[in-house]
Amino acid sequence: MSALPDELWRRILEIGVQSGSFSYKDLCRISISSARLRRLSDEDSLWSHLLSSDLPTSSSSITSPNPSTFKSLYKIRFERERDKKMAAHRRAVLRKESQVVERSMKLREMEARLAEETQKMQAAFTELSNLSRIRQASVALNVWQPEIIRGRQKQIVEQCVVPVESRFHSLEMELKLCKQHILGLEKAHKDEKRRLALVEEELQSMRYHPLRNHDQINCGDIEYNIKRKKLKRCKSHGQGRKP
Repeated sequence: MSALPDELWRRILEIGVQSGSFSYKDLCRISISSARLRRLSDEDSLWSHLLSSDLPTSSSSITSPNPSTFKSLYKIRFERERDKKMAAHRRAVLRKESQVVERSMKLREMEARLAEETQKMQAAFTELSNLSRIRQASVALNVWQPEIIRGRQKQIVEQCVVPVESRFHSLEMELKLCKQHILGLEKAHKDEKRRLALVEEELQSMRYHPLRNHDQINCGDIEYNIKRKKLKRCKSHGQGRKP
């Protein structure tokens, strides 16, 4: 290494930087190898090229104070860009967390509506069963039977203050509507739960990779990856069962 002249080492570093093979990290690693490489890797021509390629002036609206070298200017702009990315990441995480809260609240509302419809259906079913007994008792009054049983059935019929047939049909319709509403709510609840899982997975990915560009990640891609993982597991289980 000591036999090579500075001009040759300088040319090697210039080719590496200009071709994109050397990044700012590589120059920093080279600089700790020796005092000679530190002096050569700190030259303004190398950092000027890195500055124009990695951190152009248009990316920073604020003019930096007069730096002593292009390396210090690169450091100033790099730290500024890093701070901007971290701030943008924090805003993105907050937006994603608000989406998680919003979808969780929506799920709870759906669960409350589902419980209300289920309770309503159970009440309609109970009343329908009672009306069925009243209808059977009304029909049984026209048939001969012991007086004790006949009196009990007559009491059941007399206690009913609403027209049995009209109320019976309205309860049947109400029961059907409740079942339809419950089916719709269950499907909507399942879809919303799936969306919440996707948003939570996006949030975990954003927290794990704070500097990644998450604008390109959408729910469709994550959902596709989830389906692929499930299919993979099913295939592996199927192969495991083969003799």
